[in-house]
Amino acid sequence: MALKSPARTTGGSPAGGPQATAATLTASAQPAGRITVTGNGTVTGVPNQLTLSLAVQVNGSSVTSALSQANHAVRAVTAALTRRGVAAADIQTSDLNISPNYQGNNPVPVSYGVSESLTATLNQLGTAGAQIQAAVRAGGNAVSINDVSLNITNTGKLMAAARARAVADARAQASQFAAALGEPLGQVISLTPVQQQTVYPEVFGAANKAAGSVPISAGTQQLTVSITVVYAA
Repeated sequence: MALKSPARTTGGSPAGGPQATAATLTASAQPAGRITVTGNGTVTGVPNQLTLSLAVQVNGSSVTSALSQANHAVRAVTAALTRRGVAAADIQTSDLNISPNYQGNNPVPVSYGVSESLTATLNQLGTAGAQIQAAVRAGGNAVSINDVSLNITNTGKLMAAARARAVADARAQASQFAAALGEPLGQVISLTPVQQQTVYPEVFGAANKAAGSVPISAGTQQLTVSITVVYAA
């Protein structure tokens, strides 16, 4: 018995055949166009808190006498701050150092130095200058100021505004790219925060002019939010 060869076709596989299905799947798997942009939003706020870092440094003929003098100075500084309205919970010991002092090549210490550091949070900038002045006066020549920093404690509304501006900035950029390409801007595929907060201190502001106080200029600070947004195109 002779076997017949299968009939040949010239129009491709019949509808619904394997090759047609594969072609359909390949077409649907083509990657969609995407536009990726980085949006930034910046707002400005006024600091309402000052963090003060100070230390008392004394020298004595013995560790005991030096430490006693340092303790006395720290207690005087702390008392001055609390009398000026700084809460005890806002004053914290941050460092204690005791070291021998030598002279020339003599291996025997000639005296001992003691340094005790405090960090105080001053929540009222209007009185912060007077509080610092009182602390320095109470500690006398033993006091040194290591650092001050101005902070914005309640950033919720500012950060919300910065985020909204970052989103608007990202959409504006993506719309410009889409228009240049002659394509409609699609929906958001992803949004990733790049940097939640950056603070840039400014050097201008109204100074505290109370008599007998350290001048404090609050100035302003900028808070910035950056995001990366991917849009379909």
